[in-house]
Amino acid sequence: MIAINGFINLYKPADWTSHDCVARLRRLLNTKKIGHGGTLDPKATGVLPVAVGKATRLLQYLPDGKAYQAVVRFGVTTTTDDLEGDIVTQQSAAGLRREDVEAVLPQFLGEIDQTPPIYSAIQVDGKRLYHLARQGKTVKVPTRRVTIRQLKSQYWQPGEQAELTLDIDCGPGTYIRSLARDLGAAMGTGATLANLMRTHSSGFSLADSITLEDIEQALQTGKWELVAAGQAVQHLPAITLPPDLAHRWRMGQKLPISDQMTGEGLDELAAVSKDSPSAPLRILDADTQVFLGVGEIEIGEPTVALSNDQDKPPTLIKILSCKRVYLSQDGPGLTSAPN
Repeated sequence: MIAINGFINLYKPADWTSHDCVARLRRLLNTKKIGHGGTLDPKATGVLPVAVGKATRLLQYLPDGKAYQAVVRFGVTTTTDDLEGDIVTQQSAAGLRREDVEAVLPQFLGEIDQTPPIYSAIQVDGKRLYHLARQGKTVKVPTRRVTIRQLKSQYWQPGEQAELTLDIDCGPGTYIRSLARDLGAAMGTGATLANLMRTHSSGFSLADSITLEDIEQALQTGKWELVAAGQAVQHLPAITLPPDLAHRWRMGQKLPISDQMTGEGLDELAAVSKDSPSAPLRILDADTQVFLGVGEIEIGEPTVALSNDQDKPPTLIKILSCKRVYLSQDGPGLTSAPN
């Protein structure tokens, strides 16, 4: 029997929207509760993390990092900053050299201010930019701070419309179309994004991705399984609870930190303050190592002083609280559930 809760490392094909992929999976898996972890433009291909069932509660806790392989075409600019748009300017880039382009790449590394494409889902005054653009309205697009950790030149194709293939490692919110546009502006020739493939997203890699066709065939043979929710959030430090505390935590109770709890997540204790709870933590059952959900350590209500010393301040108790419970009740499948 196919599990109905977990993740899919989907390979999104070209000319499919991310919504198209989710709709197809809903039909294949016969469930409505499906969401994805980061939109890809229709022409782009590659990794699209998809959550199914209760795993949709965990999308916000997946790792942030994304990586792409992009082809930047010089000598042309478009309305959408990729080949989907109308051509705005066109000129020869035959004199452009690979080493000249590589020399300016460092200025796009680190934290930079980036202006998203006018055809994007960014909202201005409550309206999507692409809606405003299609209406012919002129809008000042707000810049955003993004992080680009790596820009590695891979292939160079000289010519009237020279092309450079780049490997890109970046943070959330980065528009590769904007990067291509700005790189062309820096070279004085203009540029647009000619091709884009996402090679890594939210902990999922291209090498392990699966196509919609492969999923359909695997479902027919009963040999396909979802990626376990606990596996998808392995990057989070863990706290392990004995069964009695695990049961109480799954019921939504806040638990005082005690020596019955173990795990590297307890290393967060020193940094926790009244205004700064811990980073998200994986919560595991001590007996089964089953993944129960995501919690955090925070400061609880101060205790009343037990002594007659009125000058002694109340003790602030650090507690383990729930953020997202993944397994909320005991059941026959609990001990065999994947972590």
